[in-house]
Amino acid sequence: MPDADRPQELPARLLTDPEMINACRLRDFARVFRLVKTRAGIYPSMIARRCELTPSRVGEVIAGRRHLLHMDVIERIADGLRIPGHMLGLARRSWETPQALVVTEREAHQPSEPEHEAPASLPGPDVDSILALATRTSLSPATLEAFRSSIEDYWRRDNQHGGEPLRPAIVGQLRHVVELLKENRPPSIQHGLYGIAAELARLTGWTYFDARQYNQARAYFTEALHLAKEIDDRQFMANVLACMSLQATYQDKPADSLALVTAAQDQARSAIGTTPRVLSMLSMREAFAHATLGSQTRTHEAIKEAHRQFERIGQDDPDPAWVSYFDEPKLIVDTGIAHGRLGEAATAEPLIADALRREDHSNQRGRAFHAFWLARTQLDQGKLDQACHTATQALQPASAVASERVSGHLREFYDQLAPHRQEPVALAFEAQLREALPLVSGSTRP
Repeated sequence: MPDADRPQELPARLLTDPEMINACRLRDFARVFRLVKTRAGIYPSMIARRCELTPSRVGEVIAGRRHLLHMDVIERIADGLRIPGHMLGLARRSWETPQALVVTEREAHQPSEPEHEAPASLPGPDVDSILALATRTSLSPATLEAFRSSIEDYWRRDNQHGGEPLRPAIVGQLRHVVELLKENRPPSIQHGLYGIAAELARLTGWTYFDARQYNQARAYFTEALHLAKEIDDRQFMANVLACMSLQATYQDKPADSLALVTAAQDQARSAIGTTPRVLSMLSMREAFAHATLGSQTRTHEAIKEAHRQFERIGQDDPDPAWVSYFDEPKLIVDTGIAHGRLGEAATAEPLIADALRREDHSNQRGRAFHAFWLARTQLDQGKLDQACHTATQALQPASAVASERVSGHLREFYDQLAPHRQEPVALAFEAQLREALPLVSGSTRP
């Protein structure tokens, strides 16, 4: 691109301003556009032209009447305004100077000291471009399997440590696969790439959901739906809608939760070959929605249907890999949680306790999450000592995983202890909670 046509760079002082950094992190483009206008002199008509948007659309965004969620639009904004990719949760943009080429003038050579070498870091974003060149002409079924194996590894590490530290690598791989989709390939390879991109987008959405960053989660879940729709993968679309339903439950939007899981079930039933395990999982998500709405009869009906479908599972069922987590302990613990959401603590407690005993110890987040629910059902029954002991057991796995969702649940349990705050067992739990989870300055609660 000739220098005269090159987009104007944003001032460094704007890109390093905390307000701009926070606006980009939240993808609050109303604030981003206002800052760009006032601090860089780039007016809405110029923003529209550079980002390939209409002036009216930019005006609606600035006025707060429209939100920009689609990834292709976000990428156009990053490229048009020259906002570095990492500020918007994207991979390094093609116009950014590769980190490997950024050197200090006349930098003095420092002799290496092997005994003090820093540990190896993850590959830089520039490596994605190099790998793209290497794979562009040689994609094969084995390449697709390698992508799928990496996704399985991401999920395993997400369960063990939380997804937030993994997110840059996941987003980088997603952008890489989306770039591969732009080239002509055999239909089977192209179909596989769409499926992999959809899984990576859902995984990214999940990491944002687990961090309680709900707007970003919804944007990536929506991208996953678009990608799955390209190949008419209705089972996977059902899976994404089920994730969005669970998020709506956390956002205290039970009506939205029910609408989303109903749409998920419609997609699954219209697909060819939907397996009983998928239908069982979806029925359990329906039970969560009904329980949050306080509908006892419909919750019990959905639980019954989840168990009925689970009993139909055959050894040779062609289950998608993404539903393999929904095994018998998961069915049992989710049944307990559904009863717990209804306030049926006496029914919930033994179910959750049984599942927790059988749960994989490497799943740190799951163990912390389910221990919280067990503690909650015990507290609801007046078993203060047991509840505090169980909640204390949840602290170790909770501190090992970066999950704001789990931390929030433990703080929620602390709030529920308010009537018993001066009891010795509650004071002991509070002390350990304060040690495990940092307090907000000036707050009376962890």
